[in-house]
Amino acid sequence: MASSTITLTAADGFEFSAYVAEPSGTPRGAVVVIQEIFGVNSHIRSVADGYAAQGYLAVAPGTFERVQKGVDLGYTGPDMQEGVRLKAAVEALPAPGVLQDIQAAVSYAAKAGKVGIVGYCYGGLLVWRSAALVQGLSAAVEYYGGGATTEAEIARKPQVPVIAHFASQDDHISLESVEALKKAHPDVPVYVYDAHHGFNCDQRGSYDAPSAKLALERTLAFFNTHLG
Repeated sequence: MASSTITLTAADGFEFSAYVAEPSGTPRGAVVVIQEIFGVNSHIRSVADGYAAQGYLAVAPGTFERVQKGVDLGYTGPDMQEGVRLKAAVEALPAPGVLQDIQAAVSYAAKAGKVGIVGYCYGGLLVWRSAALVQGLSAAVEYYGGGATTEAEIARKPQVPVIAHFASQDDHISLESVEALKKAHPDVPVYVYDAHHGFNCDQRGSYDAPSAKLALERTLAFFNTHLG
């Protein structure tokens, strides 16, 4: 496996960086990894490396770069505050905003075959939007997408198969809103884990190894079905 940071160009000419992890041998497809509010940090890079180890070309675009370059935060209180500020700035961009950067990452990844997308926290919300609006995807997986269970987001219609992972003890996403998502999209498998928000991240206090393992197994099986 090899990794590097490349520069991609969106349709409007904006240039941004993306972390790329390449598998050993011929890729079996590609996975675009969408960051949390903490940037393309060591955790997101390790997630991309994990997908590359499974045989996928993994691309993690810097989805904060339209408002700040080189974001690489940890998980302390001040890091959280900075991440929330950056998310708000990205959300305030005129449409299509960061979705055109995700589109550029998907188009680049397509050289490896069919493209899936996975995102965590704010990245989960961006994955849900991408499933409806970004071209060239074959599958989408969201992990505890903050905001994805609001009425406005639930109204979106995914154009590709989607699965979603949520946590029963999430202080940011109510189980009632998760149930509303399930009811509105009965064709979207929604898995709820006995864990807290951020359970997939082994750098956070909310990390839950059994839930992360099971969610990854389900995600890999899903990608194997739709990207194979």
